[in-house]
Amino acid sequence: MEQNESAYCMVITTAPDRDEAEKLAQGILENRLAACVQLSDIRSFFFWEGEIQNDDEVSLFIKTTGKRYPGLESYIRDYHPYEVPEIVRLPITGGLPEYLAWLDATTDSDR
Repeated sequence: MEQNESAYCMVITTAPDRDEAEKLAQGILENRLAACVQLSDIRSFFFWEGEIQNDDEVSLFIKTTGKRYPGLESYIRDYHPYEVPEIVRLPITGGLPEYLAWLDATTDSDR
């Protein structure tokens, strides 16, 4: 991990509907790529192919470790239905030590 990378991060992606979001969340957790995935229904406005679009989507808030991020990004790229999925990584710079320890323990791929 690079020096400026956080040991923990939250990754945000979106899915076109609840079913796709739940499939992504389930696969992410089954592969221990994250400890927690939260889903929230949203309305997105964005530019795509030169035009303003707006769609109902489901946002996924994924809590993981810096160590598991590369595998998580790869999983989202492989299983996401969008041509160019949103994948935004936000560093977690602090938090309840017990929660951060849980992130480590839950995403340990040796379990």
